[in-house]
Amino acid sequence: FATGFSDSEEARVRGTSAYMARRDLFTSGLEMERSEQISRREAMRESAERISLNKREHFKRMNEDSLMHPPEFVIKPRSHTVWEKQCVRLHCTVNHLKPLIPVLSMYKNNVAIDPLANPGKYKLESRYNVHSLEINRCDFDDTAQYHASAMNSKGEQSAFASIVVKRFKGDVDESLPSPRQGPVSEYGITFQTHIVDQFGVSFGREGETMSLGCTVIIYPALNRYQPEVEWYRDDVLLSPSKWTHMHWSGDRATLTLTHLNKEDEGLYTLRVTTKSGYETYSAYVFVRDADAEVEGAPGAPLDVRCLDANKDYIIVTWKQPAVDGGNSILGYFVDRCEVGTTHWIQCNDTPVKFARFPVTGLVEGRSYTFRVRAVNKSGMSRPSRVSEPVAAMDPADRARMRGTSAPWTGQIIVTEEEPAEGVVPGRPLELQVTEATKNYVVLSWKPPGEKGLEGVMYYVEKCVSGTDNWQRVNTEIPVKSPRFALFDLAEGKSYSFRVRCCNSAGVGEPSDPTEATTVGDKLDIPSAPGKVIPTRNTDTSVVVSWEASRDAKELVGYYIESSVVGSNVWEPCNNKPVNATRFICHGLMTGETYVFRVRAVNAAGLSQFSPESEPVEVKAAIASPAPPYGITVLECVRDSMVLAWKQPNFIGGADITGYFVDYREVIDGVPGKWHEANIRAVSERAYRVSDLKENKKYQFQVRAANMAGVGIPSLPSNTFLCEEWTIAVPGPPHDLQIREVRSDSLVLLWKPPVYQGRDPVNGFYVDIKEAEAPEEAWRGVNNKIKNLKEGETYVFRVRAQNKAGVGNTSDVTEPVSAVTKPGSKEIVVDVDDDGIISLNFECCDMTPDSKFVWSKNYEEISDASRLTVETKGNKSKAVFKTPGEEDVGIYSCLVTHTDGASASYTLSEEELKRLLEISHDHKFPIIPLKSELAVELLEKGKVRFWLQAEKISPNGKVDYIFNDNAVSQGEKYKMNFDKNTGVIEMIMESLTPADEGTYTFQLQDGKATNQSSLVLIGDVFKQLQQESEFQRKEWFRKQGPHFIEYLGYEVTPECCVILKCKVGNMKKETSALWYKDGHEIKSDEHLGFTEGVLKLEIAQISKKDAGVYEVVLKDDRGKDTSTLNLTDQANSSTPLKVTSTDEGIRLYTFVSYYNDLLQVTWHYKDSAIAFSDRIKSGVVGEQLWLQISEPTEKDMGKYAIEFNDGKGGLRRTLELSGQDRARVAGGLPDVVTIQEGKALNLTCNISGNPVPEVTWLKNDREITSDEHCILKFESGKFASFTITGVNTSDSGKYSILVKNKYGTESGDFTVSVFIPDEAGGKKK
Repeated sequence: FATGFSDSEEARVRGTSAYMARRDLFTSGLEMERSEQISRREAMRESAERISLNKREHFKRMNEDSLMHPPEFVIKPRSHTVWEKQCVRLHCTVNHLKPLIPVLSMYKNNVAIDPLANPGKYKLESRYNVHSLEINRCDFDDTAQYHASAMNSKGEQSAFASIVVKRFKGDVDESLPSPRQGPVSEYGITFQTHIVDQFGVSFGREGETMSLGCTVIIYPALNRYQPEVEWYRDDVLLSPSKWTHMHWSGDRATLTLTHLNKEDEGLYTLRVTTKSGYETYSAYVFVRDADAEVEGAPGAPLDVRCLDANKDYIIVTWKQPAVDGGNSILGYFVDRCEVGTTHWIQCNDTPVKFARFPVTGLVEGRSYTFRVRAVNKSGMSRPSRVSEPVAAMDPADRARMRGTSAPWTGQIIVTEEEPAEGVVPGRPLELQVTEATKNYVVLSWKPPGEKGLEGVMYYVEKCVSGTDNWQRVNTEIPVKSPRFALFDLAEGKSYSFRVRCCNSAGVGEPSDPTEATTVGDKLDIPSAPGKVIPTRNTDTSVVVSWEASRDAKELVGYYIESSVVGSNVWEPCNNKPVNATRFICHGLMTGETYVFRVRAVNAAGLSQFSPESEPVEVKAAIASPAPPYGITVLECVRDSMVLAWKQPNFIGGADITGYFVDYREVIDGVPGKWHEANIRAVSERAYRVSDLKENKKYQFQVRAANMAGVGIPSLPSNTFLCEEWTIAVPGPPHDLQIREVRSDSLVLLWKPPVYQGRDPVNGFYVDIKEAEAPEEAWRGVNNKIKNLKEGETYVFRVRAQNKAGVGNTSDVTEPVSAVTKPGSKEIVVDVDDDGIISLNFECCDMTPDSKFVWSKNYEEISDASRLTVETKGNKSKAVFKTPGEEDVGIYSCLVTHTDGASASYTLSEEELKRLLEISHDHKFPIIPLKSELAVELLEKGKVRFWLQAEKISPNGKVDYIFNDNAVSQGEKYKMNFDKNTGVIEMIMESLTPADEGTYTFQLQDGKATNQSSLVLIGDVFKQLQQESEFQRKEWFRKQGPHFIEYLGYEVTPECCVILKCKVGNMKKETSALWYKDGHEIKSDEHLGFTEGVLKLEIAQISKKDAGVYEVVLKDDRGKDTSTLNLTDQANSSTPLKVTSTDEGIRLYTFVSYYNDLLQVTWHYKDSAIAFSDRIKSGVVGEQLWLQISEPTEKDMGKYAIEFNDGKGGLRRTLELSGQDRARVAGGLPDVVTIQEGKALNLTCNISGNPVPEVTWLKNDREITSDEHCILKFESGKFASFTITGVNTSDSGKYSILVKNKYGTESGDFTVSVFIPDEAGGKKK
């Protein structure tokens, strides 16, 4: 390439790293070798030229930072001659120095090239300072003169190249090679580079370590060849440092960011360069602020840089943080640290709001680093990352140190002039105010041009405008640098400034004063950005663009913030300002709706926020769909054809809204022009193309459309002849769809043929074969497609049949694997607490555009009168409004924009009946009871009505009803409700005749209710009342002296009769008096009282001793009386009988009358019974009873009761045998598992005398015999249970309960009904 440089300039440019990179890109192998061999002659010539330059020119050459010149073309575009329909690319490289970055434009025959005006023709690209113009498929019109124009504020440069396009005389060969794109190896090897295993958009936090890496595959692989691997951040080449470590292992490139700071945020690019070109990959890295050390403190400033460094003066700049902690930032503190120490010194006493600050008072020759901290009313931020070290020295000296050393020539050349001594320096030149804020003013000037500059320093003077009173600012120490910052000036006042030089010879004359300068911020905060427009990008990102701030000066960039709609919480999208007006905000939540706002930033501060954007939902952007495929003919008549096609494999992220069909006539194999068959899109994948010509051949193409637009057309179909079909059999079915794919089954749907033949279609045949099997492997499938082999891949086809025969086969489906995808769900039927029946389906792999589509019998449900669909998140529910027989059918649900997520549920008549029963139970729930309402007597004769609920919540309540009237807590009624145990009770002190009637407890717990009643009328009430009164009297009797055993008698062996009774609760004051026939018996030796027993001995009893004896106990607590009738009157009783009770069995007898004189004794096997909690005795009216709770075989045997009324005794006996008790002898299993539809028959043996009563229960509820469940009890011995045809509703726990007067027993078993297809866990 011709560079236009002199030999010495070319050599110097070649020494730079930028040139080395450009050389690798654009020079051939021979040029590389030539450029790497710089001769000694050229180096010496350059040294001689540099020595001949004067000092000012030499410094100017060595310090290119101070150069301001027009742009220069380092590599110019070159001319090309190419064949027609080939591609050509023009390259150029422009040398530029910040801040004068040139603007480059491309021209054709002096007319600017606009790629948008000719889409696909031109492609302009600028990357890494390399500019290119690519012209696609050149033609004669592209023959022209092209030139590139680079322009900045200092001027414009152009570079020209010509392109000549030639044509072959013969046919054009479209396979001609494209032009070379980049350098190729001189050895003839073309490398192919692929970057795989790429890093994605990454998020980190300040202080963390992050690694980015990619695997690089280069083919062919040469062991000794290594590509050039480079990393860029925001198109700026990165070099290894303490912040960035780079590693290349031969096949993997890794970049490690050792200590993240917000400066590290940006677009990272990996560039791999080989001899054949380069490949790049880019992804964005976001760095969030570290947690603040003080809650509410702002984020740390960033990008701290040092500008205009001089001997004792440096300007420090930085960028404001995006996060202010919720309170406005009051300002910033700048800290400095001398290199080699760890001691930080704060440079400003008060915070500065301007993001630029002049630091003075530095020691010449020493190096410093700087950092910045932000402060608000909550506290101080963390410090920023430290700046690069910078030395406090004269810029000329720095340039000299940076310059390229000349080769050693054996001579030492002194270029400095000897200073003249004893000369007072002249006036400083070009004094000006370079920066003015309300906190400080910066002056700059040039040293005087005269000799005598050794040790020159400066004094600065100021003067308030309108006066002539000059004051020296730096009175003590003059400054060494031609820069000075003045602080503590009065804001709003105007000042003029001048400078004097001084040295050892004295102080020179002052410079010309500056114009009057008013103290205040000259740089305004930028205006708020304009309209913000968000655009969908991916399912976690949004593209945000906005209008730039108007008239913004020294703009640093923009900060973008996002907020979920309704949250009012704003989060920063970037923590490093972006210079463009478009940014991709990553890390958003899929499916959420966001709004965005933007603000601009410059050194003066941050602007107001832009207006909020319109809300946008985060989901993948849509594109036009791919082309359909598989065009076939379903019917053909004389002037029309019905076409069908398959849906595109890629629908563009949005539902397809329709299709457009084109056709063209084919004459002698030459296709004609395309014509539109339909203007309006058709929604079905079948369409009749009309107005065709009979016996003509046609081709067709189809395009799909969605909301993003119309996609590209499909490939042209085969050529079809338009002639009327006359065949008798039907045409092919079409639109085959596969649903509900499981590991052993699937559902295949299709549409009937458009052409039915001579007779209507009366059936279909479904064929299946393995995808890799030959054509001979096709076989028919009956009914459902089941019993597939898991993991095998299958294809399907369908044939229609009418009376004439079987028609042509449909198109074969795409191969499908019999695999249940992870996360696949089935439809679940549910009945809620309100009795609402619903079908529920959940999908785990939905996309933002997915929708649930419910169907009945595989036809989409459009009538909402029977079913209501509710969808929330990834769950959908189909709710039946009034379920009935018309709702019986197959219900299916398909989720769009997924990998075929679908399921079905068969609602049969039996299942509907079962669900309706459950629904009724849920609508009208019953509170289960452990025990019904019962009554019992408590101490003191109190009457307790009680029941126990099995389960009741703390919100449950009870109403107490007596004879249809509510009763409440009071003196007569005491109510208690223990919600932990479910025990509900009502206690009455006593019963009166007015208390006869019906008692009811009504329970309510939410919607659940129940009630239990107890009827106390007639003899039942009177008996309970008498017993209560008796217990009451007994209680009061026992409060004073009373009889434990009433008066009785015994006969001693000496034939003496002793009357005795046992007493209790006696005290000294208690008197015991004996009476006979109402006359007191005087105390004598015949009366006795020992150990609580009163005795009266009758030594020789005779008829004169007959009579009624009475003992009276009394004291101040009360009295008690016991009477014994020693007369001829006798008592009688009924035979001893047995009955069954809830607790066990009860033996009882009735006496003709009962009084306190009747002595009762119970015997078991001729021994008196020792009473306990399990065996008790008692009296109710004239009934004497013995209660045995939970009887066992040990309780069998002979029982007897003896009672004596003083005149004589009676004995009643009963043989209690276990064979008389009701029992379930056997025959019932524990668990019965049975297939749906089968008959169930169970029989068990029953024993007991008398014959027991038999009751059957299901889930603890009594059932009765009907047509479905037949219950029999035959011959008093055999109980049978029969279900004619079981279904799933028959599953449950069953019990048989047998009971007679001697006891009760039960037998339990469980019935489990399964459906054959469900037994294997599969559903068709």
